[in-house]
Amino acid sequence: MEHKFPFRPYTPERYEPDDMLARGREFYDFLDRRRSVRFFSDEPVPLRCVELAVLAANTAPSGAHQQPWKFVVVGDRATKRRIRDAAEVEERQNYEGGRLPAEWREALAPLETTSDKRYLEVAPWLVVCFAEKYGLRPDGGKTKHYYVNESVGIACGLFIAALHAMGLSTLTHTPNPMAFLTEICERPANERPYILFPVGYAAAGAEVPDLTRKPLEQAMVHYR
Repeated sequence: MEHKFPFRPYTPERYEPDDMLARGREFYDFLDRRRSVRFFSDEPVPLRCVELAVLAANTAPSGAHQQPWKFVVVGDRATKRRIRDAAEVEERQNYEGGRLPAEWREALAPLETTSDKRYLEVAPWLVVCFAEKYGLRPDGGKTKHYYVNESVGIACGLFIAALHAMGLSTLTHTPNPMAFLTEICERPANERPYILFPVGYAAAGAEVPDLTRKPLEQAMVHYR
């Protein structure tokens, strides 16, 4: 079959059924041990670990292969402090100022989250994922992007999994509104903040909520 654009053969790995199931179970068990962390160590983490996690994120499928994401990595203390201060301004409005509706505060209560975001200073790296609402051509024109939220969400999931594979922890922090991240990170108008990830080792003695994930029969419907 002739193609207008370059194609190449693709032969993914295949496994015997028993091996397939064993690999799937091992991967599930590995991911099931992951937890979001709010208590970080300030122990340094090599930048190359963050780079590898971004490379893993970059393998994500995306609408029309436009890869509408940008990961901004922040490691200097002063900028992390600015981000924490700005995030806490918004979060105080959410938690203490009544901006969050009562139902949302009730849903968050078991997690014991507050407007205190000190981990944004403690974690050695902050990684802000920006979603590119549209592309910019060299002539200054705009290129429409498709399925931006879906594409960036998948990339962020792979980023989280890659960090977990390296023994690192993170948290999907989404202070609302997040426009301050555009200003602090000096990003162009075509990008909007999507998720703020603190990245590092979990602190010694870190605790996480004792949550259970919904069972398979609630997560999947086998339509017959």
